[in-house]
Amino acid sequence: MLVAAIAAGLLATPATAQSVRVLGEHNAWSAYATAESEGRICFVLSRPTATEPASSGSGGAYFYITRRPAQAIRSEINLVAGYQFAAGSVARLSVGGQGFELYTEGDAAWLADPGEAGAAVQAIRAGSSMVIEGTAASGETVRQRFSLSGATAATTDINGAC
Repeated sequence: MLVAAIAAGLLATPATAQSVRVLGEHNAWSAYATAESEGRICFVLSRPTATEPASSGSGGAYFYITRRPAQAIRSEINLVAGYQFAAGSVARLSVGGQGFELYTEGDAAWLADPGEAGAAVQAIRAGSSMVIEGTAASGETVRQRFSLSGATAATTDINGAC
Protein backbone atom coordinates (compact mmCIF):
# COMPACT_ATOMS: atom_id res chain seq x y z
CA MET A 1 0.00 0.00 0.00
CA LEU A 2 1.43 3.36 -1.04
CA VAL A 3 0.18 5.16 2.06
CA ALA A 4 1.87 2.62 4.35
CA ALA A 5 5.14 3.01 2.46
CA ILE A 6 4.98 6.78 2.81
CA ALA A 7 4.13 6.49 6.48
CA ALA A 8 7.00 4.10 7.09
CA GLY A 9 9.38 6.47 5.36
CA LEU A 10 8.15 9.35 7.47
CA LEU A 11 8.51 7.57 10.77
CA ALA A 12 11.80 5.77 10.51
CA THR A 13 15.30 6.00 9.25
CA PRO A 14 16.67 2.98 7.35
CA ALA A 15 18.48 1.78 10.46
CA THR A 16 15.28 1.60 12.53
CA ALA A 17 12.63 0.92 9.90
CA GLN A 18 10.05 -1.67 10.92
CA SER A 19 6.87 -2.88 9.30
CA VAL A 20 3.81 -0.69 9.54
CA ARG A 21 0.59 -2.46 10.48
CA VAL A 22 -2.80 -1.09 9.40
CA LEU A 23 -5.11 -0.75 12.39
CA GLY A 24 -8.10 0.49 10.42
CA GLU A 25 -9.37 2.43 7.41
CA HIS A 26 -12.12 4.88 8.33
CA ASN A 27 -13.49 7.03 5.51
CA ALA A 28 -10.92 9.82 5.04
CA TRP A 29 -8.62 8.58 7.84
CA SER A 30 -6.33 5.58 8.31
CA ALA A 31 -4.73 4.29 11.51
CA TYR A 32 -1.34 2.54 11.74
CA ALA A 33 1.09 1.08 14.27
CA THR A 34 4.79 0.34 14.08
CA ALA A 35 7.69 -0.15 16.46
CA GLU A 36 11.13 1.43 16.66
CA SER A 37 13.97 0.85 19.07
CA GLU A 38 12.39 3.56 21.28
CA GLY A 39 9.08 1.68 21.41
CA ARG A 40 5.71 1.45 19.77
CA ILE A 41 4.41 4.29 17.59
CA CYS A 42 0.80 4.68 16.45
CA PHE A 43 -0.50 7.31 14.07
CA VAL A 44 -3.46 8.35 11.97
CA LEU A 45 -3.25 10.13 8.67
CA SER A 46 -5.47 11.84 6.17
CA ARG A 47 -5.01 13.62 2.86
CA PRO A 48 -6.62 16.92 1.84
CA THR A 49 -9.93 16.69 -0.01
CA ALA A 50 -9.30 20.08 -1.64
CA THR A 51 -6.37 22.45 -2.08
CA GLU A 52 -6.61 26.06 -3.21
CA PRO A 53 -5.02 27.12 -5.39
CA ALA A 54 -4.83 23.74 -7.10
CA SER A 55 -1.54 24.72 -8.73
CA SER A 56 0.27 24.79 -5.37
CA GLY A 57 1.77 21.34 -6.01
CA SER A 58 0.40 19.86 -2.80
CA GLY A 59 -0.29 16.39 -4.19
CA GLY A 60 1.95 14.82 -1.55
CA ALA A 61 0.18 16.35 1.45
CA TYR A 62 -0.59 14.33 4.60
CA PHE A 63 -1.89 15.28 8.05
CA TYR A 64 -0.78 13.11 10.99
CA ILE A 65 -1.62 12.64 14.64
CA THR A 66 1.03 10.47 16.28
CA ARG A 67 1.30 8.71 19.64
CA ARG A 68 4.72 7.78 21.05
CA PRO A 69 4.04 6.32 24.51
CA ALA A 70 7.70 5.63 25.33
CA GLN A 71 8.40 9.36 24.95
CA ALA A 72 5.14 10.35 26.70
CA ILE A 73 3.82 11.91 23.47
CA ARG A 74 0.07 11.43 23.34
CA SER A 75 -0.93 13.57 20.33
CA GLU A 76 1.77 15.01 18.10
CA ILE A 77 0.18 16.98 15.27
CA ASN A 78 2.12 17.23 12.02
CA LEU A 79 1.39 18.32 8.45
CA VAL A 80 3.49 17.40 5.45
CA ALA A 81 2.12 20.11 3.18
CA GLY A 82 3.29 18.99 -0.26
CA TYR A 83 4.75 22.46 -0.87
CA GLN A 84 7.52 24.53 0.73
CA PHE A 85 6.40 27.02 3.35
CA ALA A 86 7.76 30.56 3.26
CA ALA A 87 10.73 30.83 5.62
CA GLY A 88 9.65 31.97 9.08
CA SER A 89 5.94 31.72 8.25
CA VAL A 90 3.20 30.43 10.54
CA ALA A 91 0.34 28.21 9.38
CA ARG A 92 -3.14 28.02 10.91
CA LEU A 93 -5.26 24.94 11.59
CA SER A 94 -8.99 25.72 11.92
CA VAL A 95 -11.76 23.36 13.04
CA GLY A 96 -15.20 24.79 13.59
CA GLY A 97 -14.69 27.98 15.55
CA GLN A 98 -11.33 26.91 17.00
CA GLY A 99 -7.92 27.82 15.59
CA PHE A 100 -4.43 26.53 16.33
CA GLU A 101 -1.12 27.99 15.22
CA LEU A 102 1.43 25.75 13.49
CA TYR A 103 5.12 26.50 13.16
CA THR A 104 6.62 25.62 9.80
CA GLU A 105 9.91 24.35 8.47
CA GLY A 106 10.50 23.36 4.86
CA ASP A 107 7.40 21.47 3.73
CA ALA A 108 6.23 20.53 7.23
CA ALA A 109 4.30 22.12 10.10
CA TRP A 110 3.71 21.19 13.74
CA LEU A 111 1.47 22.49 16.49
CA ALA A 112 3.24 25.59 17.84
CA ASP A 113 2.06 24.93 21.39
CA PRO A 114 2.17 21.19 22.16
CA GLY A 115 0.05 21.94 25.23
CA GLU A 116 -2.87 22.56 22.86
CA ALA A 117 -2.63 19.06 21.35
CA GLY A 118 -5.48 17.64 23.43
CA ALA A 119 -7.81 20.49 22.50
CA ALA A 120 -6.83 20.24 18.83
CA VAL A 121 -7.47 16.48 18.71
CA GLN A 122 -10.78 16.93 20.53
CA ALA A 123 -11.82 19.56 17.96
CA ILE A 124 -10.79 17.26 15.11
CA ARG A 125 -12.78 14.37 16.59
CA ALA A 126 -15.86 16.59 17.02
CA GLY A 127 -15.64 18.48 13.73
CA SER A 128 -16.73 17.73 10.19
CA SER A 129 -13.95 19.52 8.30
CA MET A 130 -10.62 21.12 8.98
CA VAL A 131 -8.71 23.79 7.05
CA ILE A 132 -4.99 24.43 7.20
CA GLU A 133 -3.83 27.71 5.71
CA GLY A 134 -0.19 28.43 5.06
CA THR A 135 2.03 30.70 3.03
CA ALA A 136 4.05 29.02 0.30
CA ALA A 137 7.63 30.02 -0.48
CA SER A 138 6.19 31.70 -3.60
CA GLY A 139 4.18 34.02 -1.32
CA GLU A 140 0.77 32.63 -2.21
CA THR A 141 -1.69 31.57 0.47
CA VAL A 142 -2.51 27.86 0.26
CA ARG A 143 -5.67 26.41 1.87
CA GLN A 144 -5.96 22.68 2.37
CA ARG A 145 -9.32 21.26 3.42
CA PHE A 146 -9.57 17.88 5.17
CA SER A 147 -12.65 15.78 5.80
CA LEU A 148 -12.88 14.71 9.42
CA SER A 149 -15.12 11.77 8.57
CA GLY A 150 -13.48 8.79 10.26
CA ALA A 151 -11.12 10.82 12.48
CA THR A 152 -12.82 9.69 15.69
CA ALA A 153 -12.68 5.99 14.77
CA ALA A 154 -9.06 6.25 13.59
CA THR A 155 -7.89 8.03 16.76
CA THR A 156 -9.78 5.44 18.83
CA ASP A 157 -7.77 2.75 17.00
CA ILE A 158 -4.44 4.29 17.96
CA ASN A 159 -5.58 5.02 21.50
CA GLY A 160 -6.26 1.29 21.88
CA ALA A 161 -3.04 0.15 20.23
CA CYS A 162 -0.67 2.57 22.00
